[in-house]
Amino acid sequence: MHWDVVAVEPVSTLVLAVRFEDGTEGKVRFEASHLSGVFEALKTPEVFRQARVEDGAVTWPGEIDLAPDAMYREIKLTGEWVLR
Repeated sequence: MHWDVVAVEPVSTLVLAVRFEDGTEGKVRFEASHLSGVFEALKTPEVFRQARVEDGAVTWPGEIDLAPDAMYREIKLTGEWVLR
């Protein structure tokens, strides 16, 4: 799908740069308030830096992932997806 993520790179604390299959690029930014529940582990910088692409989605160890379609939609509109 056009919203499949093909590249991800942690660029700073709680910020990722992503590129999609169709060439769309943007940033994903986590606000600290979003780092609860399943995302709690991402508070640890070493874990956050382990972001990778698996089956078209951004993932981390521990079965943490982000919905690529929602990410694509927001990045296409504004260039950034902020998780609050």
